[in-house]
Amino acid sequence: MPESERVQITGPAGDRYDEILTPQAIELIAALHAELAPRRFEALAARRRRQAELSRGAMLDFLPETADIREDPAWRVASPAPGLVDRRVEITGPTDKKMTINALNSGANVWLADFEDANTPLWDNMITGQLNLKDALDRTIDFSSPEGKQYVLRPDEELATIVVRPRGWHLDEKHIGVDGDRASGSLVDFALYMATCAQRQLDKGKGPYFYLAKNESHLEARLWNDAFVIAQDFLGIPRGTIRATVLIETIPAAFEMEEILYELREHSAGLNAGRWDYLFSVIKKFRTRGREFVLPERNSVTMTAPFMRAYTELLVKTCHQRGAHAMGGMAAFIPSRRDPEVNEKALAKVREDKTRESGDGFDGSWVAHPDLVPVCKEIFDGVLGSNPNQLGKTREDVHVTAEDLLAVSKTPGVITEAGLRNDISVALQYLAAWLSGNGAVGIFNLMEDAATAEISRSQVWQWIHNDVALDDGPVVTRELVERLIDEELTKIRAASGEEFDADRYGQAVALFSEVALADTFADFLTIPAYERMP
Repeated sequence: MPESERVQITGPAGDRYDEILTPQAIELIAALHAELAPRRFEALAARRRRQAELSRGAMLDFLPETADIREDPAWRVASPAPGLVDRRVEITGPTDKKMTINALNSGANVWLADFEDANTPLWDNMITGQLNLKDALDRTIDFSSPEGKQYVLRPDEELATIVVRPRGWHLDEKHIGVDGDRASGSLVDFALYMATCAQRQLDKGKGPYFYLAKNESHLEARLWNDAFVIAQDFLGIPRGTIRATVLIETIPAAFEMEEILYELREHSAGLNAGRWDYLFSVIKKFRTRGREFVLPERNSVTMTAPFMRAYTELLVKTCHQRGAHAMGGMAAFIPSRRDPEVNEKALAKVREDKTRESGDGFDGSWVAHPDLVPVCKEIFDGVLGSNPNQLGKTREDVHVTAEDLLAVSKTPGVITEAGLRNDISVALQYLAAWLSGNGAVGIFNLMEDAATAEISRSQVWQWIHNDVALDDGPVVTRELVERLIDEELTKIRAASGEEFDADRYGQAVALFSEVALADTFADFLTIPAYERMP
């Protein structure tokens, strides 16, 4: 595989990897790191400083130094790009062959091709995922299931628009080094897609589009914007060709929505309400601040909680006042083709969720399964009609304060032993799957990804460190959690039968204990998990 003097590739070579790891792609990785690597490290240091301030008692608020941006009514983001005008249904999922074909064929308007939370960053996953996107655009992709079922693409005009989600700024790519340091996972994923697929997308009348994950500030958005400028100039395509939707999935970013749109305005495609990581961020940022910031068990926290309503309504208002799309959150429920009762409950939950979002003014929303595309489309069709979006719904009625965004204590719900057991069981099952290469896992009729696993382990850590008592039992302690880990593992072993992988679950228990029971809080479970991978 090609290398340059500055870029070293240590990952093993595989079939057709040279089609992705081209000299041009390697050169682009080098160019991006030369300009942006120091600023990326500073952005991560700024996160640590802010966390230390919050742990000492500071509070989040809208930034006084950027008030002029928020108060200026004149600026707007770029008009919606081709393929992103109508986004009423977006489907998410990893970039394996079967998902690539099913997502593009699903009837959704957009497919979020995920290299982040729904993906495990095995070296092979990262490169073959890029190959699958290339092959999809070249219409050379196909897949045969073990049962002999054939999967092929529908005509181009029936396919969803591809929007790629690179890894967040905090994640490295350990198989690529730049000047002796690990490369940024964000910049690697971005550069490989741009070098391979940007022109292919343009040839199809669309463009290279992205979802940006885990951003915590407008300065991090500025870093992305500069990456876009560098890549467009490098590849000789016009500035503004790239478009990006930012996930507002951290609570600091909720206080900088307008500034984030402003930084990306030439390249902006809007904001998304990344609800699951948002809950994780609330727990993480205020984990040592006592009961005021302790959430109920995760399955009882709904989007109607006051602080979640404030966040989503502010997002719609902010986006539409600036001409940007406001995208709703993930419906994690999984329909069942075998159990009518499970299927009915899942569809009812999704219908309720999407009805609320469409009524609030969102321009579209996410689903995790092709069978949920029709119900989401039906709901948004009922509100949009022949209109492609709701950009004209500016929500002048919405007035959200910092106190509203931080009203975590007003969240109804309970903390029970069943809820604690659910957190433990979900985390163990997910981590076992993640370590074996699968980042999107159906557990208890919900689609779990890294974000929901983060909620599970961070709740356990917070409950232990804030002396939380279960509504129906004792105070949550390390010893209690260790006992429940053993009990839940026994249940998983019994349910799995001969398929139970003792070694993999042993690793999962060790990893969960590291991120849920340690004295110090790990910022992301995916960082120590990645170190356990080849």
